[in-house]
Formats: sequence, structure tokens, C-alpha cells
Amino acid sequence: MMRPDLDRFIAGWRGPLLAALVALLAGLPVLMLMPPLDRDESRYAQATSQMLESGDYVDIRFQDDPRWKKPVGIYWMQAAAVAATSSVENRDIQPYRIPSILGAMLAAAACAWAGAAMFGQRAGFLAGAMLGATFLLSTEAGIAKTDAMLCAAVTLAMAGLARIYLATRAGEAPRRPHKLAFWLGIGLSILIKGPIGLIVVVPAILLLSLWDRDVKWLMRLGWGWGLPLVALIVGPWAIAITIATDGGFWREAIVGDLAPKIAGGHESHGAPPGYYLLGALVMFFPVTLMLPAALSTGWHRRAEPAVRFLVCWLVPAWLIFELTPTKLAHYTLPTFGGLALLAAAALTRPIGPVSRYTGAVLSVVGGLAIVLLTVFGLTEFGRSTAQGWATLTIVFAALAALIGAFLLLHRAAVAAVLVAVALGILAHAGLAGTIRQLKPLAIAPQLQQVLERADLHPRQGRPGPVAITGFHEPSFVFLTGRGTELTDAEGAARALSEGRPVIVEARDADAFSAASAELGVTGRAVGVVNGHNYSRGDDVSLTVYAPSGTTP
Repeated sequence: MMRPDLDRFIAGWRGPLLAALVALLAGLPVLMLMPPLDRDESRYAQATSQMLESGDYVDIRFQDDPRWKKPVGIYWMQAAAVAATSSVENRDIQPYRIPSILGAMLAAAACAWAGAAMFGQRAGFLAGAMLGATFLLSTEAGIAKTDAMLCAAVTLAMAGLARIYLATRAGEAPRRPHKLAFWLGIGLSILIKGPIGLIVVVPAILLLSLWDRDVKWLMRLGWGWGLPLVALIVGPWAIAITIATDGGFWREAIVGDLAPKIAGGHESHGAPPGYYLLGALVMFFPVTLMLPAALSTGWHRRAEPAVRFLVCWLVPAWLIFELTPTKLAHYTLPTFGGLALLAAAALTRPIGPVSRYTGAVLSVVGGLAIVLLTVFGLTEFGRSTAQGWATLTIVFAALAALIGAFLLLHRAAVAAVLVAVALGILAHAGLAGTIRQLKPLAIAPQLQQVLERADLHPRQGRPGPVAITGFHEPSFVFLTGRGTELTDAEGAARALSEGRPVIVEARDADAFSAASAELGVTGRAVGVVNGHNYSRGDDVSLTVYAPSGTTP
């Protein structure tokens, strides 16, 4: 157990602050080390950069195409982060990731804040630390997307709701700051990802009211000023985008994006029910060892108001995500706060033998899965530079799993969690470094390096934009700018005739040669990049051509 002097150290505001620090340490390696990811992250970052370049902060676009899938919240946050710490011309991905790591820190702090009211300061800190260290949140913390900030918004809303619920159950008047936290979290979640946050909050409220056979507590949420606050947060942009797009944003967001995900496996992301339950072995690592105890606590202590609240937070939303045909690993992240709090609740009492032994086994299985994934990545795509990072990942993941399991089996559950969290953070840092060194996966950065070495990059004052065939990933657009031409062999030949650099994928080489001969132009090959396009699952070979007449 934690010593009394350490209990005093995490008392009050210090517990949430330290939990946020754990989330910062866990997410920072991903933020700093990972190159721009090919698909979603780079779409978000490029759309944000275009906001900064154009001064249009209402209409969201990727190059000339409308990006009407998600609301504007994360783009505004990224734009503010870039404006404050960098410049859009630098094309560094790290500033765009700052809102995500702040979101992870807020989620951990909100979880600790809720846990302190539910189970005491110690359990609150442990819950926030466990959430911040999970592989899923700490990975999303370093990626410029919506999910870490959505987790923060939902966790903040649920933390405020928990405080309101527990106060009403105790016959006390809910405090206004707790209501403010709830409504701010709701408004922020809508501005970031539309109705997704409500998929967690609303079923929790409904199930809790049915379980208690009491809806009177809902009258204490502050509807009279809470709903106007949400409208104030979301409304101005919603009105502006409706006018700017003549309603097109809502048609695309609902009919083009949300509805297909509900109807079937959208964009080849389908999976059967049970996907998230199995994935939790890795996604909740390094505290996978606490999963059985958390679930046991939710069942055996369900009569306790705090535990009942957490069950209502976790179960209905998790089932909805499991039953939705389209599945991505991060979808269940807004429920992880409830899961971490159940795990912290389990730590307030002795953990039974079934949960201890099962947790130890799951800890080893989760650690083994990470080890095997690392070995696979190193074997398939690694170079000598990746071996050191991979060794760190393997060693610390194994130690987190094994030592955590050992301590849990010997009834030192709190120590098991603390050791697993510390070693898991080191393992996660090693994994980020390993992925960075898997050069065949980092195609866009390698192409940019070839362009810069050949003095062909538009930022170096050369004619542009760059034209590219085959590899049409947003990461390359982000690194080379909005004007980047995603084209075919004939388009690449035309670009070469206009004196612009072109990049041709091997499958387009013959058609490119024929089109170039027809136009009477020649190019000089200045480099070749071979790699694996992980978004499409195929190998690519890309040749960079300089226009004839340029000096080598």
C-alpha cells in the first residue's frame, strides 16, 4: 500500500496534477518521435494548415476538397497551438499534436478528480495515472486527431456528472462548478466530434435513472443555463458552416460519414463483436492486470452509488461500440475513464484470488502481444537503427507484465499498478522510437528528404507543385503543401513538361515513359524510395524525377 506521507503528497489538487504528469510522460515520446501518419492525422493537420494560410476558420478543407466529416473544434485548437509555438510554413507535425497531449492530461486529471470524490485521494490518483498510462490514450496523446481531446471532454463531463449524482444521493445540493464541468464537457465533445460523446453520456444517464428508478436527480443538472452554454459553444460555428456550405456540411457528416459507419463496416473497418474486449489486453496495457478486478468490482459492488455510476458509464457505451459494424481501436477510449475508476475502486479492498490469478495471466498475455508486435515490426520493416529501440520495448513491456503479475499474485496490488505504470511508460517510449526507425513505413518523410537533397522542394524556391502518382497519402501533401498534385502517369508527364518535379510509382513507370515521350520531355532520376504503404497494405517503389535542364 502507499505510505501515509505519499497519501498527503497527492492530496487535494496535487493528485489530478500528478495524474496529468503521468499522461504527459506517457504521450510525449509519440508526440516527439513519430513522423506524420499517412492518413487521418495528416488530413487533420493539412486542413488546419489551410485554415492558417487562408484565414478561413469556418469551412474545413483538404486541398480543394471539403472535409465535412467532423466539427471544427480540434482544427481551432491545432491552429492556436501552431500559431503559438511554430509557423505553418515549417511543416512540423509536433505543434499540431499539442492539443492531443493536453487532452490526455485533462482526461487523466478529470479521472483523478472524480475518483477522489468516489473512493478517496489515493484511488483517484491511481485511476488518473492508470488512464494516462494506457497504451491507447498515450498513443492518441501524440497524434494530431480528435480522440484524446474527445476522451478529455467526455471524462470531464462524466466526472462532473458523477459529482452531481453522488451529491444528490447523499441529500446534498450539487455544486455549480460540478455542473459547469458537465456542460463544458458536453459542449466541447460536440464541437470536437459531434454526437459521439453523447453516445457515452446519454445511455449512462438513462441506465442510471432506470436502475435507481429515480429521474428527479436529473432536475439538478442546471438545464436552464447548461443548454444555453452548450449552444453558445457550438452554435456560432454551426450557424456559420450551415450558411457557408448551404447545409452541405450536415449532409456529408451525417449521410456520408456517420450513417455508413452504423450501417456496415465503413472503409473496410468492420469487425465482429468482441473486438474491443480482446483489444483491451493491449489497449489497456500496462494495467491489463487490473481488468478482472475492475469487472469483478463492478458486479459485486454494484449496490454502491459510485460503482453503479461507473458501470453505467462503461457498459452501455461499450456494448454500443461492440455492436456497431465499423470498428477502430480508439472508439472505446471515452469509456476508459470508467474502466480505470473501477480498477481504482478494486484497489481500495483486498483483491480476490480469481481476479489476482486471472489478472496475472492477462498481464502476461498483453505484454507478450506487445513483444510479438514489436518483433514482427522489426523483422518485416526494421533496420539496424531500430534494434536498440525495439530491445527497450521488449524488455520493459516484459518487465511491466511479469513484475506486475508477480506483485499482484503476492497481494501487493497497488505496488503492482505503480510498477506496471512506470515500466509501461518506458515500454511505450521504446515502441514510439521503434516505429520511428521502421523506415520502410515512413515513405513521405523519405520522399521529402530526396526532394530537399536534390534542391527540388518548393520551399527551396523551386517551381512547384510536386506531382506524384500512386502514393496519394495525406502525409505527403502535409509535408509538401496544399498545391501538391495527386495525379496519374499522364499528369506527371505534363508536370515534368512544365518544369516541375515529379514522383512516379513503379506501376506507373511504363505509362509515364510513354506519356513523356509523346510530349517530348525527359526527366532526370534523382532518387528512389522503396517502402510499404501501411494504409493500403502494399509495397511501393517511387522514383523522384527532376525536370531536364535543372542542375544536379
